Amino acid sequence: MSKRVLTARTLTTESGAPVADNQNSASAGIGGPLLLQDQHLLEKLARFNRERIPERVVHARGSGAYGYFEVTDDVTGFTHADFLNTVGKRTEVFLRFSTVADNLGGADAVRDPRGFAVKFYTAEGNYDLVGNNTPVFFIKDPIKFPDFIHSQKRDPFTGRQEPDNVWDFWAHAPEATHQVTWLMGDRGIPASYRHMNGYGSHTYQWTNADGEVFFVKYHFKTNQGIRCLSSEQAAEIAGKDPNSHQTDLLQAIERGVNPSWTLHVQVMPAAEAADYRFNPFDLTKVWPHKDYPLQRVGRLVLDRNPDNVFAEVEQAAFSPNNFVPGIGPSPDKMLQGRLFAYADAHRYRLGVNHTQLAVNAPKATVASNYGRDGFMASNSQGRHAKNYEPNSYDGPAQTGRPLSAPLAVNGHTGTHEAPLHTKDDDFFQAGELYRLMSEEEKSRLVANIAGGLSQVSRDDVIEKNLAHFHAADPEYGKRVEEAVHALRED
Repeated sequence: MSKRVLTARTLTTESGAPVADNQNSASAGIGGPLLLQDQHLLEKLARFNRERIPERVVHARGSGAYGYFEVTDDVTGFTHADFLNTVGKRTEVFLRFSTVADNLGGADAVRDPRGFAVKFYTAEGNYDLVGNNTPVFFIKDPIKFPDFIHSQKRDPFTGRQEPDNVWDFWAHAPEATHQVTWLMGDRGIPASYRHMNGYGSHTYQWTNADGEVFFVKYHFKTNQGIRCLSSEQAAEIAGKDPNSHQTDLLQAIERGVNPSWTLHVQVMPAAEAADYRFNPFDLTKVWPHKDYPLQRVGRLVLDRNPDNVFAEVEQAAFSPNNFVPGIGPSPDKMLQGRLFAYADAHRYRLGVNHTQLAVNAPKATVASNYGRDGFMASNSQGRHAKNYEPNSYDGPAQTGRPLSAPLAVNGHTGTHEAPLHTKDDDFFQAGELYRLMSEEEKSRLVANIAGGLSQVSRDDVIEKNLAHFHAADPEYGKRVEEAVHALRED
């Protein structure tokens, strides 16, 4: 019997058998009912039913691209991280942008923070830096995060985002005033992903080769310049092309117009943290640049689009607990909560073996551990590999070298509010941000806030929010109050 060879052009089932007919289902005679034995039909329908995985609860709508990070300045005095140890060294990266609140089918041009997540494929393992396009956030304790997101998501009854829910939460979260001022200001709707900054937002720890400890904040400054949309421009664009940011990023890279960002860090010696005027681990606060100036580190460039958005963007899994030697966490409460929550979300969405997917797997090194089995396991490591440690078979062993320096702790266990520093209130920095704005920027900010707040049905919720703006700056509060009252009288 002659051997039949399947070519690359032969359509096959998932088990590799050739498909005789991909146009017609098998039936019991011409026009008869279909047959359960039609394996190709059942396989296609079953796979189709399972093409969608659970979408992210937040950051569901995303875009991404590959590129590289190049070190331009010597930072070895602050960290011994391998990918930062030589000027000129390049590391492959994958960057995922996203909106935060809306679902996978939402529009890009909306007033919402933007996710800015970078995966560095370093020689010491993957380092994930997961941040936003704002340097601060709405809350400072992760126990409030599910409640915050629920208030911003679609209402269970109406199925849409409700101003009553949005502003009611903010009325009870005065620490959100700083981020609300960012969100409602001119940078609340970026014109594209290329024309916005990215921030690590959290405070992280760097450790140098001598064991000296520093706390750092990351700032990715766009080299394309900041460009933003007004509410009116955004509404028009979102109606014409809901995929506006995705389209812009894709087409720019395809044209060879590769977007780039310059990475700077603020560096605080660890010994200065306790007495700094703001709590340096409070995600609702910034470190003023006059206190800790920006120091340039390198350049991030995106130069390659994914071949498959689902495989490489939707299945991309970032977790802030993916550190490398020389970089570690800080006592930032929100960061501490995300160290668990992000990895757990990916285990739910993608399975326990999501790190074996191409976009998530290390590229400059090899993962070597005792993880086995589970859904979609592809790393059996052979018949002689052991799945326990320690062992007598030359399996992978610990180094005994911590990735970062230990954090000092003291006191009693319990639920504690964050320690207050000299300038720690919920409104000072929001007022500082307002006072930095031009008159035109202030007018647009007030109009944006009033447009949403005036739709709230409860007077007490409106009054609580107005009190926050008054506390940030008397003029700020007065102008918002007048604008809200004018809209409610119309």
